Amino acid sequence: MICAIYRSPNRSQTYLYVEKKDDFSRVPEELLKQFGRPQFAMVISLDKREKLANADVTRVKADLSAVGYYLQFPPPVEDLLSEYRETNG
Repeated sequence: MICAIYRSPNRSQTYLYVEKKDDFSRVPEELLKQFGRPQFAMVISLDKREKLANADVTRVKADLSAVGYYLQFPPPVEDLLSEYRETNG
C-alpha cells in the first residue's frame, strides 16, 4: 500500500495521509478547511513498514482502506513538572 503524506500549514506537526497523491476526494470538506491547504511532504510505501515516526502503521492502513485518509496529530506535550511533583511529593 502506497500513500501520500501532507503537512498542515495551520497546525504544527499535523499530517494527512491519503491513498493517492493530490486526491482528497474522500477527506471531509470541513476537515480540509481546518487543516488548511495541504502541503505535500512525501509518498511512502506502507507494505514493509512495521512502524512510523508518530503513527501506528496498522491504524494508518486500516483508516486508509476504510475511510480513505488518516489524520496524524502532534504527540501530547509532556508535563515534566507535574510528573516530578507526583513522584517526589
